[in-house]
Amino acid sequence: MRRIIPALLACSLIAVACHNQTKATDENEAADQTEVQADEVGTGVEEPVYDIVTNMGTIKIKLYKKTPKHRENFEKLVAEHFYDSLLFHRVINGFMIQGGDPYTRDTSKVDLYGQGGPGYTVPAEFVNEYYHKKGAIAAARIGDRANPKKASSGSQFYIVQDEMNCLQLDGEYTIFGETISGLDVIDRIASVPTDYRDRPVRDVRIITVKPDTKANEQPAE
Repeated sequence: MRRIIPALLACSLIAVACHNQTKATDENEAADQTEVQADEVGTGVEEPVYDIVTNMGTIKIKLYKKTPKHRENFEKLVAEHFYDSLLFHRVINGFMIQGGDPYTRDTSKVDLYGQGGPGYTVPAEFVNEYYHKKGAIAAARIGDRANPKKASSGSQFYIVQDEMNCLQLDGEYTIFGETISGLDVIDRIASVPTDYRDRPVRDVRIITVKPDTKANEQPAE
């Protein structure tokens, strides 16, 4: 089995620890825990499509209408070019890939990778029909002890690479979208060599995130 046990037990990852207590992704993330709702900025489409353009290919995602706070927050950050040049700073083959930390723009802050955010959280939005299938996009968060309401990180997200090893996260992390094209890119990123902290030894960078204008075109009335 490929690294499944480390993935489930590592305290700095999205993981389930002993006694079935869910540990947070990047449990030491230094985001302000004041819950805020994102401004309404975006395409105006209920389930907008975005391209996450990386140096290893493009992952096309659809945001869910039943998680509007997360959708609006993601759209707001994209409009601000927040994600441009950020890294996938944590990668576990057979589990997930994670990015969205603004510290990863700055190599002098390498020891802080995984702890950054925009300074706010987003209230949890759990929807029973959304689960950790391959390509699902979910929000990272700090752990239950400091975050009993399971509020999401304001910017960090992860994309499921292996469904079977992520299903135990259902109901613990807000799933707010899915991959509709580019599953092979997720696999390619997940397979890159990493160090002992699960950081890619060569940068896997988000070049930009942009709306898919054609996919988001609304039919004329």
